[in-house]
Amino acid sequence: MKTKILCALLLPAVAVGGFCLFSGKARLSLPSPSLKEAALVALAVAASTASHETGAPVAALAPPTLDLADGLRQGVLKAEISGNGRETARARVSNPGATIRHVRVTAGQILLNERNSVIVVRPGLLALAPGTTGELSLQTAALRSSNKIAESAYRITLNPAPQLDPLLGYIQDHPEFTPGAIQTAVLAVTENLPLSAVAKFSSGGGQLRSRFDTTAFRAETAEVVAALLALRETGRTDAEVAMSIDPQLKIEALIDPRARPVAMRYYGLTAETDWEYWKNELATGDPATRHYALYGIARYYPDIALDMLPKWAREVRTSSILRLSAIQALADTQRAEALTILRQLTAELGRYTALGRAAASTAQHLDAHLAKAVGRQTAAISLGTATPGSL
Repeated sequence: MKTKILCALLLPAVAVGGFCLFSGKARLSLPSPSLKEAALVALAVAASTASHETGAPVAALAPPTLDLADGLRQGVLKAEISGNGRETARARVSNPGATIRHVRVTAGQILLNERNSVIVVRPGLLALAPGTTGELSLQTAALRSSNKIAESAYRITLNPAPQLDPLLGYIQDHPEFTPGAIQTAVLAVTENLPLSAVAKFSSGGGQLRSRFDTTAFRAETAEVVAALLALRETGRTDAEVAMSIDPQLKIEALIDPRARPVAMRYYGLTAETDWEYWKNELATGDPATRHYALYGIARYYPDIALDMLPKWAREVRTSSILRLSAIQALADTQRAEALTILRQLTAELGRYTALGRAAASTAQHLDAHLAKAVGRQTAAISLGTATPGSL
């Protein structure tokens, strides 16, 4: 085995020397390996040979992993760290020593500067040959909604954030957890922001306001609900999380097709109980959001909506907001029959009334949508990619 290892160590030198026998033109077209690269190849071959001879796993010969914070404190590593103050950071790490280093940054590592504080939410690993520099990309989340979102330098701190440990564990187990959802969950733990500070949809009013400008931290509805689900599954009760108490979130999430699957899970709805929710919301829901149920019914129960919504639009004893919503919701059925109904309503209600104008503009919107859908279907047929029911 020693002979094989010696041969492996000599192999790069022989390869380099043999390569030099070719013409000068050949030497310019393919650069020779450096001594560092040759040494790494030799070590890899030797490790592979030793593993084959002894049955020992190759991983046993790898150098131990060194935490970046420990390496900086010990002086065996150098690093320049920068980030945007929210979801990304980069560590440019140098290994000035003569030993191969496997450098790790663990989830939970906090990075600071004079203005911002962020936490690494997914671990990173970097292998560095002696005398080399590499860059490690890190996913982070802001610990404060007052962070300035701009590229700037950071330093490592050893201060822990134990209140985030359960959430960090959840993040590692759920690779599908998006940066926006992670950020929303982190700020819910560190600052417990109200829904109005994190949601992108317009508030119905009467909510608590954040004392900071949180525009940079607003999330899609699906991400807000995913954050709430993560917090619940890591031990926090809904009563402890300020953004969970607003009734508008539930109906917004159940209307939004992207948020609907996780919202049904979070709110405990099933295919069997979904219709009862919409019916009850329309009958006894919060007055500020009751009309939202008409859009949900139109989107997920279009056959019922095509029969029900025109009646609501025509009923003069119904409030104007419900009549207007019934008209606009017809477009959410995405049915050609709704276009005919909307044109009838335009004529019945009068083109010069507010409801008549709403019916006319909604008809135009639906007509344009249906035309685009037909165009996409035609293009798919011409390309041979159409599927049944894709229109």
